[in-house]
Amino acid sequence: MKINHYVVGPVQTNCYVVINEKNKECFIIDPGASAKQLAERIRKDGLTPVAVLLTHGHFDHAGAAEELAEEFGIKIYAHEAEKDTLENPQKNVSWMMGASETYHANVFLKDEEVLTLAGFEIKVIHTPGHTEGGCCYYIETEAVIFTGDTLFAQSVGRTDFPGGSMSQIVRSITEKIMTLNEAGNLETDIMVYPGHNDPTTIETERMNNPYL
Repeated sequence: MKINHYVVGPVQTNCYVVINEKNKECFIIDPGASAKQLAERIRKDGLTPVAVLLTHGHFDHAGAAEELAEEFGIKIYAHEAEKDTLENPQKNVSWMMGASETYHANVFLKDEEVLTLAGFEIKVIHTPGHTEGGCCYYIETEAVIFTGDTLFAQSVGRTDFPGGSMSQIVRSITEKIMTLNEAGNLETDIMVYPGHNDPTTIETERMNNPYL
């Protein structure tokens, strides 16, 4: 696996292109902006995108998803509880940028559903708290998890937007993310790729995150 990381949009959102180096297939996580530039880079790298995955429906994560999906003829995936956030400008907070936008997904996912994309098995973990249908994408064989705006390095996602809840986000993290490597279940610590700022690991957050 190779992960190409791009910072896009006005609030410095992390977009990830997750690549199977054997077949050059990839999927794109949270293309919140810069669809044209992302498409150009993907083509330059000789990659074949198979899906767009959204961790949640806020404008800075979903904003360029439809354009990028149309560019490559692929589908957009999101958790089933996030449909209203995607489609509601108040909930997707596009109003913060002076816009009133709606976003869409083609495939709505269930908690603990396992996708097979680009040769990887990706487990969907519903982690409400930042939004109602926020989710993480966990690839156990690679010991990586993409947490969107649920878990950050020594922080957690904002909970003051519509559908947010501090108690819920802490519960999501402690019960669904921290337990992935509880008591050293895996030989390798799990890398955490968040929606903003730097990567971290589950064990680092277990020891140092003041919210947990």
